[in-house]
Amino acid sequence: MIRMNDFTSEPDELRREELVAIEHVLRSGWFILGNEVRQFERTWAKFCSTKFCAGVGNGMEAIELGLRALDIGPGDEVITTSMTAIATVLAIIHAGASPVLADINLATALLDFASVERCLTPRTKAVLLVHLYGQVREMERWITFCKDKKIHLLEDCAQAHGAVWNRQHAGAFGTWGAFSFYPTKNLGAKGDAGALITNSEKIAERVKTLRNCGTVKRYEHSEAGLNSRLDELQAAILSTRINWLERFNWRRQDIARKYLAKIDNARIELLSPPNAEQSHVYHLFVVRCAERDRLAHFLEEQGIETLIHYPVPAHRQGCCQNLRCDPHGLPSAESHANQCLSLPCHPQLHDDDVAKVIATINQFE
Repeated sequence: MIRMNDFTSEPDELRREELVAIEHVLRSGWFILGNEVRQFERTWAKFCSTKFCAGVGNGMEAIELGLRALDIGPGDEVITTSMTAIATVLAIIHAGASPVLADINLATALLDFASVERCLTPRTKAVLLVHLYGQVREMERWITFCKDKKIHLLEDCAQAHGAVWNRQHAGAFGTWGAFSFYPTKNLGAKGDAGALITNSEKIAERVKTLRNCGTVKRYEHSEAGLNSRLDELQAAILSTRINWLERFNWRRQDIARKYLAKIDNARIELLSPPNAEQSHVYHLFVVRCAERDRLAHFLEEQGIETLIHYPVPAHRQGCCQNLRCDPHGLPSAESHANQCLSLPCHPQLHDDDVAKVIATINQFE
């Protein structure tokens, strides 16, 4: 079976490095908010070319804490996409603000400018971009848009570790960028983990206060925070895996180049390729097919695993039924959700596996 992810085939060298890092933490006797977290925060901020990083429990809480650090909450609106993992939308809700869901551009599955503009009201405080599937596009336009509207540009980078647009990393364009390090991510931990990056010391310090139950001084709680602390074990593993991120991203891009060049089936629609190779790190390689379910079954019969990201857009979820959406509706998000299919594109995929995926898709009738 050609799997969507195959952690068992990761390099032995990487596994040995991770075990050394884990043993170092175990022998240190310090497991929460210690040297490993501080070291990872410095390393990740430097990698992303930002001044500050705050390690937190997971990507969803990175967004929530980032919103709370900006005092975005009850009475405020945050515009984002319906085509995303539900955590993006739930984080806004948990911060006390109101998500407003805009439509996507069918060519990229990213937020559509015209739809976002239709969603604006005097209550709008921010646009939360989702760099879906690992792609970063048109950032100058988004920066100008949010500056002109006097609202925050925020980035959900959960799928875009290492993506670069005009020499600038995902997460460094707006007020802050939030990352998930869920195990399947391009930079993944061995459990839940997350971080927020920013060039604002004030935001970083407030997030660090909020993540630790709202405390600056032990046993003194200035505000009602969360228990959302990146632990030492995950931080140590992430610090090790950062050294492999660029070569793993390069392999994902190499696989994607082959797919883009050789998938040739009139029934299969490819998303628009990136303008610059480094602007897409292919956390997922997604195609569209009007007979998506039949295609997925066909590939499974040939030993190729696929997944759907995401079959139910946020505005169709039971917990989001009452959210405000683009007044023109979200037809592109619904169409994409009905047709999208993710193909294997992980760094351990062999060239023979890539060739088999291509050949099998091209045989689909």
